[in-house]
Amino acid sequence: MKHDFQYISKHDPDVEMAFHNLVSLINEVQYLTRAHFTFQFTPVGSYSRNMITYDTKSDIGFDFDINIEVNNNQCQYSAKQIREIIQSALNKVANKYGYDYPEGSTRVLTIKVKDRRNSRILYSCDLAIVNNYEDEDGYDCQKYIRYNKQQNSYIWCKQPDGYYMLPEKIEWIKDNQLWNALRDWYIYKKDQNEDSNVHSRTIFANSVHEICQKYGYYVE
Repeated sequence: MKHDFQYISKHDPDVEMAFHNLVSLINEVQYLTRAHFTFQFTPVGSYSRNMITYDTKSDIGFDFDINIEVNNNQCQYSAKQIREIIQSALNKVANKYGYDYPEGSTRVLTIKVKDRRNSRILYSCDLAIVNNYEDEDGYDCQKYIRYNKQQNSYIWCKQPDGYYMLPEKIEWIKDNQLWNALRDWYIYKKDQNEDSNVHSRTIFANSVHEICQKYGYYVE
């Protein structure tokens, strides 16, 4: 097996210190971007569910997932402008908190704290810029800023099916005593993943969706 992911508690001293450090960094980004827009940020995925993992077989430590929801009600800024403004602010403060400059990918901006002497990543954070809204049926939905590398363009895209009604699915899993099944399946999915572009938040959402399918969430 290529990976051997294990859980680490969000209350572990190293995790607590890293998260406190991250919140301070994001607070500075909020300050730097305030002339353009304000935003709220929310820890999601593994941290919010106390399902943080690390791989004992690699030099990559644990990671955080943060959603950034920008207040852009007037549609004053395009998707590209929003992402570039946030990335520019991250560039200015990342080093102060021990992070490298942000790396952009299709769905997120990633910042990493590295132990260069031992050539390993201590921890990292994936930041997605999102917009939460209700669809015509009153269900909670979400869009995110997606980067198309080939076209060098940024657009708002609806989250894939795995994210649809995610809070409701999680509650159903808890109500049906399937939380341990989800934890086991999430670790299994992470161990099997060989695509570095597939991040923890996506694996978590897909794991929730698949557990629901397996145990009858969609049976009326």
